[in-house]
Amino acid sequence: MKHKSTVYLKFIVAYLVFAVLSLLTINTVTSEMVRDAMIRSKAAELYKEATAISNTYSKNLANKNFSGFDFRNQLNTVDTMTSTTIWILSTNGTVLFDSGSPSGQVTFNSEPFDPANMTQGYYTVGDFYGSFQEPMISALSPVTSNFRRQAYIVVHSPLKNVEERLYGIRRIAYITFGVVFLLSLIILIFFTTIIYLPMRKITKAAREYTGGNLDYVIEIDKDDEIGRLAASLNLMASQLSRAEENQKKFIANVSHDFRSPLTSIRGYLEAMVDGTIPPEMHEKYLNIVLNETERLTKLTNSLLTLNNLNIRGTVLEVTDFDINKVIKNTAETFEGTCMEKKIRFKLFLTGQTLFVTADEEKIKQVLYNLIDNAIKFSNANSTIKVETTEKNEKVFVSVKDSGIGIPKDSLKLIWDRFYKTDSSRGKDKKGTGLGLSITKEIINAHHENINVISTEGVGTEFIFTLPKSKELED
Repeated sequence: MKHKSTVYLKFIVAYLVFAVLSLLTINTVTSEMVRDAMIRSKAAELYKEATAISNTYSKNLANKNFSGFDFRNQLNTVDTMTSTTIWILSTNGTVLFDSGSPSGQVTFNSEPFDPANMTQGYYTVGDFYGSFQEPMISALSPVTSNFRRQAYIVVHSPLKNVEERLYGIRRIAYITFGVVFLLSLIILIFFTTIIYLPMRKITKAAREYTGGNLDYVIEIDKDDEIGRLAASLNLMASQLSRAEENQKKFIANVSHDFRSPLTSIRGYLEAMVDGTIPPEMHEKYLNIVLNETERLTKLTNSLLTLNNLNIRGTVLEVTDFDINKVIKNTAETFEGTCMEKKIRFKLFLTGQTLFVTADEEKIKQVLYNLIDNAIKFSNANSTIKVETTEKNEKVFVSVKDSGIGIPKDSLKLIWDRFYKTDSSRGKDKKGTGLGLSITKEIINAHHENINVISTEGVGTEFIFTLPKSKELED
């Protein structure tokens, strides 16, 4: 069962949830905050109006002279202009004057009047002690004379006026939200086009690679992080595909190189057991079997060496040592072989000593492989030259023979594992085809270079570099 939950679906759900929560916030929390702010603003406006009336008509109010035409007419005018109702209350809550009443006076009140219940001490919201059928915002200002509170000016304004204004503000907020929501779809479209769709292609590629289809190509042509990621994955798939091919080739070569000596060993032993080879010939063929086992041992050791030689993982025991001395000692180990083939060494070494900084044991192996290779493909009565030179803080080591040479089309292949030229197959029956691969790996592990120059029928020269020692220079 496939899971349909994806990052993109979660993103859409989160986007919609955010939109709903934003709408609810506008409709509840924000609306209440705006409503409270508008009520406070309106109450402050009414209080200011009540205070102005109290100060303007303080004498009339203190003497309770509310019958003057000018007084009533002016308050009624204020009532009409500000859409408010103005009351004058006695200290016990009796309505002494009402600008909204034809007579200008109301003589009853349904609930006890207590100014202490006023919100923040100067206004209240409601029916004002049961005096109105609809909610009102009522602001109160005291009238004081001779340090005594004589009456109260109360200015009422219908709460519906604030609600109507709030409704207008809500409409603007909803319209703004709608516009912002639609504009935010551009971000969603941008995300889908620029990020989601390419990521789907990359995810599909990952599934293809997991399934073994390393030939799948991610078609994303962008110069950004996702484009570079796609290019990196394409390169990775290409390298993995090449590595898989190399691995198959490697296994095939290993199988071939192991099968040949094993077949030979088994054939000779069976022939000796069943009597095909007479007892007097056993020693001869046992020596052949022994040579084949030595070949298998050499092949096994070479494979183990290659397995441990990884450029990034190889641990080098770097020291300062005399490369000239190492060359002399290595050449001496081939003295017996050289005498048999009538091959001579010529050493052209710079100075009495020449110190380099490298892993001495691994460089000994490099020299052994190169000299061994030179002896195998050198003609009898020929010379092998080994030379050291120094330039620009580098030491160049050259091993040159005058043998059969390497064909031009094989020069780039000689570093491959198990590779053998056609000419080498005739001369080198015991070779594993791994010596030069090991040599290349060791030099690469030192972050140095090795090159080959060869001409068929003339000879071959291998040249590799090593860093010159800085501490032990003469």
